Amino acid sequence: MPELPEVQTTVNGLNSTVKGRKIVSIWNDYDSPYFRNKDEIKNPKFYAKFKKLVIGQKILKAERRAKNILIHLGNKHTILIHMKMTGHLLYEGYKKDPFNSHIHLYFQFDNGKHLYFSDMRKFAKITLIETGKLKHSIHLSHLGPEPLDKNFQFKIFNFQLHKRPKGKIKQVLMDQTLIAGIGNIYSDEILWRAGVHPTSQVNKIPEKNFKEMFKAMKEVLKKGIDFGGDSMSDYRNIKGEKGRFQEHHRAYQRKGKICDKKGCKGVIQRIIVATRSAHFCPTHQKLFK
Repeated sequence: MPELPEVQTTVNGLNSTVKGRKIVSIWNDYDSPYFRNKDEIKNPKFYAKFKKLVIGQKILKAERRAKNILIHLGNKHTILIHMKMTGHLLYEGYKKDPFNSHIHLYFQFDNGKHLYFSDMRKFAKITLIETGKLKHSIHLSHLGPEPLDKNFQFKIFNFQLHKRPKGKIKQVLMDQTLIAGIGNIYSDEILWRAGVHPTSQVNKIPEKNFKEMFKAMKEVLKKGIDFGGDSMSDYRNIKGEKGRFQEHHRAYQRKGKICDKKGCKGVIQRIIVATRSAHFCPTHQKLFK
């Protein structure tokens, strides 16, 4: 699933291509009986309302909240897209790739260009909300603070994670109600850098290591954005291109490989933590319990 860096990369791409453009038509082939009573475009009745409110509107800008893409329109409504497992947006003339061929939605603009949505497993969530009600909507109201905000300092980081004092740190880092945007990939990389075992109990981890985690979190997420996201799986940017963060993994999906930490001779292992995989070095990542 795309995490904070992949979603931010997509938002940056939207602002460089479709910001200021007017939507002139929409097409989609989502239609699921499981969404008949939901406010998503997979519900044909909601899609009819969606089209009516979106066509003819100018895109003011795109933003990110956690793993959600927010496309603000001129009529004070916002298109919310959660890409889920396999979704990604593609702008006109994108690079051809098998992962870019599962088109289930597109927007056409006043310049004749299109914005496509590829979603191989059709899990994505796409809806429309009044912009003024976004913050308190069921989609965003539960989310924790943004880890890259300037105001998100160590004190807040420490406080948020200690809301789950007996939780395993890998699981707690991925809890979207505590900190928004961190998932499987980046939690592994954060813990590798901080030297903390993924099953360490939160309230047993020394403050020194929490400070290392905080520093690692800022560095890893920024690095993820700098490298255009992670395309170990099927994520692509709006040009249809792969990100490059997967070339810089130190833990995630490196099972059986020698640890890259200087002076460490550990071998990366993989375990399951609360149904999610965790990759770590058993030599330099300390277990606190």
